[in-house]
This record gives sequence, C-alpha cells and structure tokens, in this order.
Amino acid sequence: MPTLYIILLVALFLVLISFTTVQQGTVAVTTIFGKYNRMLNPGLNVKIPLIERVFKRISIQNRSVELEFQAVTIDQANVYFKSMLLFSVHSQGEETIKNVAFKFIDDKNLMQALVRTIEGSIRAYVASKKQSEVLGLRREIVEDVKDQIDHTLDGWGYHLIDLQINDITFDEAIMKSMSQVVASNNLKAAAENEGQALLITKTKAAEAEGNAIKIAAEAERQAAQLRGQGVALFREEVAKGMSQAAREMQQADMDTSVILFTMWTEAIKHFAENGTGNVIFLDGSAESMQRNFQQMMGILKGSNPNDHTA
Repeated sequence: MPTLYIILLVALFLVLISFTTVQQGTVAVTTIFGKYNRMLNPGLNVKIPLIERVFKRISIQNRSVELEFQAVTIDQANVYFKSMLLFSVHSQGEETIKNVAFKFIDDKNLMQALVRTIEGSIRAYVASKKQSEVLGLRREIVEDVKDQIDHTLDGWGYHLIDLQINDITFDEAIMKSMSQVVASNNLKAAAENEGQALLITKTKAAEAEGNAIKIAAEAERQAAQLRGQGVALFREEVAKGMSQAAREMQQADMDTSVILFTMWTEAIKHFAENGTGNVIFLDGSAESMQRNFQQMMGILKGSNPNDHTA
C-alpha cells in the first residue's frame, strides 16, 4: 500500500507539472534536451513533464526604449540627440519566434545591439551633413534610419514601428551663435520692413502733396479765369453804361463831359475812402483836368484826344 501511494503521488505530480500557463501578449518556446521543440500560445498548455521545458517567454507587445547619444557633423560640430524607439516582434510565425528566442542570449544583449545599430545609422547620416542642415533634416534622418535598419531587424525577428527624434541640441557656444544669427536676421528683417514702411509713407505723402499742389493750381487757375472774366464783364458793363449815359446826355442837349467829370470825382472819392496808406499824387490844376477830360472824350468817341478842346 505505501508503494501504491507513492506511485499515485508521483503520477499526480507529473500531471500537475505537465500543465503550464502562457500569459496573454506573450508566447513561450519549449525545448527537449536543449533543442527547439515547439511554440506555446497564450492560455493553458500541456507539455511533456520532466523532458519538455519552457526555454523562454517572448512578449509580442510593442516595446519602447529611449536613446541619448552624440553625433559629429561634417564640419566638426557636436550634435546631441534624444529619441524614442518603438519596436515589436515582426509576427507570431514560428520562424520569427525562433529568431527572437535564439538570436540573442537575453534581452540585455538585444537592446544593446538594437540601440547601437540605431545610433550608428544616425551618426553615419549626420556625419555627411553640415551643422546648419541638421535641424531641418529631422524627418529625413528618421526615414534614412528606418530604411537601413528594417532589414537588419527583420533578420532578428523584430520590426521598427517608429523612431521619434524628440530633441536636437548643440554645444553651448554653437547654440549661442545660432541665437545671435537668428536675432540678427530678425533685426535685419525688422529694418527692411521699417524701411519699406517709411518708403511707402514718404511715397504716399509725396503723392498727397503732389495732388494737393495740383488741386491748388487748378483752383488758382479757375479763380484767375473767373477774376479775368469778372474784370472783362465789369469793363463791358462800364462801357455799356457810359455809352448809354452819353446817348441820354446828347438827347437832352447836355455836354457829355459832365459824365467824365462825375467819373473822375467818384474815382478820387473811392481812392480816398478805400486807400490803405498808399500815396496817390494827383495834378489838381485846370490844365491837368482839361487834359484828362480830352483823353477820356477821345476814348469815348474813338478818336485822338489832342483834336478836342474843352
């Protein structure tokens, strides 16, 4: 009976150790006597007790790692990168899982190879570029690295999902000089904009002044024209009035020189009332008055005034 109990206990123990559980998101690789046997999927699995053992559990979920490293440009400038690498097992196929399980001794060696491979690809790319070009080549760097590294990772059973370059910095002296360049470019742009604004302002002011001069000249021309027309109309009306007055004087059998005398005295009166300090010298002698009458009579009659007497 004790022997039977021992046999039953051994059998129960063998049954219990023949079951193994694989977590969701992972697969397990088993070996028999150190040689690959099969792959166990997530869930409850049965294995051969004592002979078949679980060699490695492999995560098929996405994995990420942060990288910080330095590269040197073709013009000997130090560039510091901070990036994030996202990768995963390429597929759940048996050959892929075998590569993942047996290519590297452990995850530490895998990560070391993966990180160094990424860093080497980026350093090689940056080494062919100038310091001034690196900041604008973030996307190109990522695409170049992915093209180069995908084939290598596929041989290891992995796939590069994404590579993000989060930060690119330079030595302090270079960063300071770059800031000075940016500041000087901003000052230059501001000066150019200010100059253009001043040019536009002065141009508009000159155009406005020119237009004002044109408007003033046109107004002055029109005013002069109107003044000339007014003087002409005044003279025409004076001539009409004098002619009408002369005809009425002749019809009344009166001397037309009375008209001239009246005009003369009105003119003297106007000078005296409206003068503003100017001095007018008049010859008040009878000979001067007679001579003026003769000249005005000659104008009225359209003849030489020397042919008439008072």
